[in-house]
Amino acid sequence: MRSIVTAVATGLCSLAVLFAAGPARASEDEQLWTASTATVKLGDKWRVLQDVTARFSNDRDGLYEIEANTLLGYKVADNVTVWVGYTHDPNYNAGHFSVMEHRGRQQITMDNILKIGPGQLSARMRIEERWREGVGGTAYRLRPFIKYVLPFHKDGKTALLLSHESFIDLNRTNFQRIQGEERMRNLIAITTPLAKNVNLEVGYLHQHGFRPDADDSNDHAASMTLGFSF
Repeated sequence: MRSIVTAVATGLCSLAVLFAAGPARASEDEQLWTASTATVKLGDKWRVLQDVTARFSNDRDGLYEIEANTLLGYKVADNVTVWVGYTHDPNYNAGHFSVMEHRGRQQITMDNILKIGPGQLSARMRIEERWREGVGGTAYRLRPFIKYVLPFHKDGKTALLLSHESFIDLNRTNFQRIQGEERMRNLIAITTPLAKNVNLEVGYLHQHGFRPDADDSNDHAASMTLGFSF
């Protein structure tokens, strides 16, 4: 429990500092991220999750990525699910296809594992194996993630959402050139149900990239996710 609390405190502090501080030497980009997710129960234990995210960039002249994930999950405890799946991730340059990336994905999600004030904390640990067509090597990375959801009213469904995710590269390849923390994502959003099985999340996402041989990067993204559960 102490390690969980320490990770939570570190993540929330990073989130607060990043939102409070202006960027030091860094390149800036304005982006739009739109996503749709669907989770289907296959019984008491099994789940299937499908999500698709399209990312658009001002600096890259439009569409630059469509990430599609298919995951199969198994609940090992009330709040804990293990997942395994595949990511199909074509990349684009000004809307024109440039390179195809394939990923294996394994993760464990821990929902509502810690109550902090009136809100709930959730966490996820993800590991990915990455391959790019026409480029040699297998890249490995970890993606620890924490999320804090704070309802605006007691027992209410509309809430403030804060999240932090780090990308930690475990090796170097021709396309993964940093070993260690390569980027972080911090999100502040409002989440609210639209119908019984439909949820909307709208917010601001800040993605900071660490680049040892150049100025760091800052992506400022308007983020919108529509979620379905069945």
